Amino acid sequence: MPLRLRTSLALSALLLGTAALRADVKPAAIFTDHVVLQRDAVVPVWGTAKRGEKITVTFRGQTLATKADRDGNWRVDFAPLAPSTSPADLVIDGNNTVTLRDVLVGDVWLCSGQSNIEWPVRLADNAALAVSTAQLPLIRHFKVAQQMAHAQPAADVQGAWTVCTPETAPHFTAVGFFFGRELQRELGIPIGLLNISWGGTPIESWLSPAMLTASPHAASVASAWAKIVAEYPPKKAAHDQKMAEWQQRADAAKAAGQPEPGDRPWRPTGPGLPEEPTVVWQGMVAPVVPFAIRGVVWYQGESNVGREAEYRDLFPGLIRGWRDAWAAAAQPPTPAAEPRKKKKRKEAEVFVAPALQVAASPFAFLFVQLPNYADNNPDGTSWARLREAQAAALALPATGMAVTLDLGESANLHPTHKQEVGRRLGLVARAQVYGEGVDDAGPTYAEHSLEANGSIRVRFDHAQIGLVCRGPRLQGFLIAGADRVFQPADARLEGDAVIVTSPAVKAPMAVRYAFANDPQPAPNLYNGAGLPAAPFRTDSW
Repeated sequence: MPLRLRTSLALSALLLGTAALRADVKPAAIFTDHVVLQRDAVVPVWGTAKRGEKITVTFRGQTLATKADRDGNWRVDFAPLAPSTSPADLVIDGNNTVTLRDVLVGDVWLCSGQSNIEWPVRLADNAALAVSTAQLPLIRHFKVAQQMAHAQPAADVQGAWTVCTPETAPHFTAVGFFFGRELQRELGIPIGLLNISWGGTPIESWLSPAMLTASPHAASVASAWAKIVAEYPPKKAAHDQKMAEWQQRADAAKAAGQPEPGDRPWRPTGPGLPEEPTVVWQGMVAPVVPFAIRGVVWYQGESNVGREAEYRDLFPGLIRGWRDAWAAAAQPPTPAAEPRKKKKRKEAEVFVAPALQVAASPFAFLFVQLPNYADNNPDGTSWARLREAQAAALALPATGMAVTLDLGESANLHPTHKQEVGRRLGLVARAQVYGEGVDDAGPTYAEHSLEANGSIRVRFDHAQIGLVCRGPRLQGFLIAGADRVFQPADARLEGDAVIVTSPAVKAPMAVRYAFANDPQPAPNLYNGAGLPAAPFRTDSW
């Protein structure tokens, strides 16, 4: 056979093979072996195939049929599923067959934010014990690979569902793992942890363009980013020079058998990096909408310290925006009308699910209030004001907050006490999402009154089981008069209240508790459940 003909045939075969490959039915990347599907909710399953390809999807007695649309996209919506710890196969039939093995039905929690939720189990306190006892096949983890997208959302993500074992658990999100372990132990159902996190990202990276545009701070965010972009070239050049110098020292240390220097320069923020507004939503969150979830666990805010006025609006905007995005995608799009064709012989009937109109309440949104951190200024209030902005989001329905002011480390942006953070989030979920009668919060400011004797009486919610001082005397209270100068205060317990006084303030007007970056001496007001009091202030100065 002539070489030219052989080459032509080979090329034709390659093209045909590529076309056949593209025609294969394929689920979205989030649907892999070991996936956990959300119980008691409509469960969308979607993917790609050849335009017009007929597809059936079967799982636990439901068989749904559809066709790929003109862009090759398809989707089916399973009616609500009962929780099940017994694995089953999910089968997708088209021109080919895809079988997902070991599929469970339980609760799925999206774990998101910056580095403190990205932080893995292997770097948390008591990791060795946690890992050695992590033979927990009903807990699964999906880590979405980090990627950005700009003009349009990414078509898909990368990752795979992993069963929790001592070999895999070290790589799970630590906060998510300890949260999920708490729930799985108490509820007895499978728990899926969908880990979408990226260290160093500000909240605006996690907003969609529409969410950001809807904010009154959209212009200030855009202006700040434009300034960053304009200043990036000289900062990048200076960083490159410092990095080259550091690399020389690192090479010398390596040659001498010494560890590398610990002062590796941190890159400046600039274009093409995840701090850019909307790029993380577009790249990592939007592609998984509308994967059915029970709620979100959110740990973020460090990168917005100093911008609390923006955060007070952007954070609830994110919560509403994420909920709206899932709700808008809850119903599949109406397919475009196809040209009429001649009638064909009637095929065997397959059940086609109607559009499921299931009213869904907002998914739960639980978040971690930032812990104590000195930030080079322990007495400053930038972190305290960001915590206050976080707490303001509790005005939204189906939200809950875990206070961690006692779990930070003054000089460490990444405190390692992740097990207790996860446990406290688990308590919030058990009380507010699952309706269990557990205490989920420490003393929370309710009201105050000015007493005739020059004291302030502060009353608390979540004090029914008593207020507790962990130490010889209460610490962390400050009091001020008309001069707005806060003085350290004497404080004592009286029932569900704390009486606050100071000999330096004869006519007090306001009181603060733990309202500092890293309040010292450490605040020590708890309740009988062992949960810390939330920081607060009664002024708006």
